[in-house]
Amino acid sequence: MFSLPLRDNARLRPLEVWHAEEFAAHLDRAREHIRPWVGPAFVTDDLDGARATLRRYAERQAADGARLYGIWLDGTLVGGVLFVDFDSTWGSCEIGCWLEPAAEGHGLITEACRALLDWAFTSRGMHRAEWHCRADNARSSAVAERLGMTLEGVRREYWPYGGTRHDKQIWGILASEWRSPRQ
Repeated sequence: MFSLPLRDNARLRPLEVWHAEEFAAHLDRAREHIRPWVGPAFVTDDLDGARATLRRYAERQAADGARLYGIWLDGTLVGGVLFVDFDSTWGSCEIGCWLEPAAEGHGLITEACRALLDWAFTSRGMHRAEWHCRADNARSSAVAERLGMTLEGVRREYWPYGGTRHDKQIWGILASEWRSPRQ
């Protein structure tokens, strides 16, 4: 199985159906923290929901589409990154992330997203990658900036949450703009 070191005792690995119990336990720790920032279908409330989410991504990956990776810190699942969308025909993908509070501030998301972008651009030949986030999510916007993305626009009042509609930012980077950390 592939496992990519991110830094110190943090690793990036595929998040698969057999991780359902661990994923459910992680969501118990992260749920209220991430709920405002991720899609409602992702944040499940029990083991069956966690298993269904992982199965949905496994099926998409089997069709060369969206895929899901976990971040383990000191052997504990603390968050992850994903291809929300992956379309090799169009040469376009969207990446996203989530993290429980105890793992914030270690640069794990930026490193994991760099690994995804590097793979998408250098191994899979993607032309374009996007990052979508609520406009009031400063931490998420900062990751997009650290990745070298450009803010391309804002969809006004696009993201419903808690009875309020929030603006959504669209960030993007082209393959010609990407500089791998190894270069």
